Formats: sequence, C-alpha cells, structure tokens
Amino acid sequence: MTTSYKSHISTQFNAELEDVRQRVLAMGGLVEQQIVDATRALMEADGLLGEEVVQNDLKVNRMEVLIDEECSGILARRQPTAGDLRLVYAVIKTITDLERIGDEAEKIARMATDLASQERSGPLVEVGYLSKHVSQMVRDALDAFARVDAEAALAVAREDLAVDREYEGLMRQCITFMMEDPRTIRRVMDIIWSVRSLERIGDHARNIAEYVIYLVKGKDVRHIGLEAMEREVKGENY
Repeated sequence: MTTSYKSHISTQFNAELEDVRQRVLAMGGLVEQQIVDATRALMEADGLLGEEVVQNDLKVNRMEVLIDEECSGILARRQPTAGDLRLVYAVIKTITDLERIGDEAEKIARMATDLASQERSGPLVEVGYLSKHVSQMVRDALDAFARVDAEAALAVAREDLAVDREYEGLMRQCITFMMEDPRTIRRVMDIIWSVRSLERIGDHARNIAEYVIYLVKGKDVRHIGLEAMEREVKGENY
C-alpha cells in the first residue's frame, strides 16, 4: 500500500514537512555511501579511505542534530496531530537509526585502518556480498520511507532474515580460518567485528522499515514477529 503526505492549508507547514523529508533522504544517502566506502576500505586494505569514513561520520552526526532540531521546532510551532504527528515521530526514530548505521560504518572503517598493516587473509569476498545486501536494505528502507509504502517496508523486514543467515555463515567461516591457522586470529577478529557491524546495519534498516509501517498503518509493529507484521500490513486480524 502506498500513500502520500497530505496537504495543509498552511503552505509553510507543507514546506516544513517536505524539507524535513528531504533532509532525512540526504542523510540516508550519506550513510549509504559510508557503508560502501567502509567496506571498500576493508576489502582493499585502504587505511586512508578508512580515515575518510571516520571523519565523515561527523557529518552524519551533525545532520542528525539538525533534523532533530527541525522536528522539535515543528512540534512546538504546529502541534501536529494524527498522521502528521506519526510522520514527525517516524523521522525522529529514522534519523536515530541512520546515525547508528553511520556509527557501524565508522567501526568497519577503523577495522580497515587496522587491517591495512596486516597480511591479507579471511573471507573478504563474502564480506563484500553481505555489505551489498545490507546496503540495498538501507536503500530500500529509505525508498519505502520516501514513498510511504508499507508493502515495500515489509519486504525490507523479510530481507533481514536472509542477512542473519549470511552473517551466521560468515561467522562459521571466520572461526574455521582461526582454527586452521592461529596466525590469522588478530586479522580475522577484525573481520568478525566488521561482519557484526554489517549485521547490525541490517537490523537498523529493518527498524526504519517498521517506522514506515507505523507511519502508514498507525500501528507499532516492533517486537511482534514477521508473520504478525505481514498480517498488519495486509489489514488482517491477529
């Protein structure tokens, strides 16, 4: 189901809501690039790129603060109700998860900086696949937010299960590497922490999708399980 933001008598209110929406999408675009750059730094042992990602995390943090302030201003000036209030709430929750995705990308970048001085080993190709998967989840969650599309958001939630399976497979590979060659332990541990960060990014993307469902349906679908979420999106009774 796709809906759209309603218009208001006040054109200024319309402009404020559209501005905050665009700011969220801009922040999301920066966070997506952070994931891509952090993973590339990890796979190519590029310490300089890793440092660049670390520095860019400051931009992500500033964007969160500015959007949060704008939302606070809307709440104070407009005292929104119903759908508008849900939108502001969804924005505030979404930027929190985007900021945390940025933090996870920063962690990967720091691991990349450490790995740049070590011999290359470990399942980096598989890490690249997982990174692409979670990056697509973030992109799809933001697209669902932009289109206010509950069905698209539900698809993102489903993908989180596949990411969890990939994560578990990668963890088994990493443990095997360390058991077969103890000399790889330090390096593989850095990879393990990076893989863990990617799995957490998938969790945050799912969170954003859940906020979209709340925005559309007016129901908090956190912690209810995927099947119950599907029934809620489709308008079925529990």
